[in-house]
Amino acid sequence: MTLPRIWLRRLLPLLLLAVAVIAAFSSGLGDYVSIEALRAHRSTLNAFVAAQGSLAAVAFVAAYAATTVLFLPVGAVLTVVGGFLFGVALGTVYVVIGATLGATTLFVIARSTLGSLFRAKAGPFLARMEAGFRESALSYMLVLRLIPLFPFFIVNLVPAFLGVPLRTYVIGTFLGIIPGTLVFVLAGAGLGSVFDGGGAFTVKSVLTPEILAGLTGLALLSLLPVVYKHLKARRQAA
Repeated sequence: MTLPRIWLRRLLPLLLLAVAVIAAFSSGLGDYVSIEALRAHRSTLNAFVAAQGSLAAVAFVAAYAATTVLFLPVGAVLTVVGGFLFGVALGTVYVVIGATLGATTLFVIARSTLGSLFRAKAGPFLARMEAGFRESALSYMLVLRLIPLFPFFIVNLVPAFLGVPLRTYVIGTFLGIIPGTLVFVLAGAGLGSVFDGGGAFTVKSVLTPEILAGLTGLALLSLLPVVYKHLKARRQAA
C-alpha cells in the first residue's frame, strides 16, 4: 500500500468528521437548541419524557454526544435542558455520560489521525511538554475540565497531542465536568418556575463570580498532587 493511500485511510475519519461538522453548521442545527425553543416546546418535551422514559434518556445522551462531536456550541443550553427534563440527579448523570462519550470520540479521532503527524512537526518542544503533562496527566485534565474558561472543544483535542492515555482522559473528563454540569443542571431544574412567571433566563447568568470562584478553587485543589511531586523532587535533589 502506497504512503498516500495509508494516510488517506488514517485521515478518513477526520475527513468524514469535517463533512459532518460543515453539514451541521450549514443546516443551522444549533439554532434549534435554545432556551426559547425549550420554553415553546416544554409541554411536548415533558410529555415525551414521561411517556418514553428510558428511550428519552438514551435520545438525550445521544444528542448530547453528537453535538459535542460536531463542535456545536450548545453544550451549556443542553445541560440546562437536561436539568429541566430529568431533574438534578438523572440530568447530571445523562449530561456527564453524553459529554464524556462525545469528547472521547473526538479524542480518539484526533489521536489516531493527527497525533503522530503533529508530534513529528512539533519537534523536541512538544516532547518535553508531553513528558511533563503525562507525569501528572489526571491532575492537569481535572484542571482543564473544572475551569470553564477553556473552551470545551479545545480541551477535547489538546490532550490527544500530548500523549494522554485514553483511560486517564476518560476519567479526567468524567470527573472533571461533574461540578460545572451540576451548576447548570440545578439552574435547569428550577427553570419551570421561571417560565411560569414569564421571567427571562440566560445561560450566561448561571456562571456567577461565586460559582467561578468555587470551580477555580476545585481546580487548584486538583493541582495539589503536582505541587507535592515537585516539592518532593526538589527535596530529593537537595
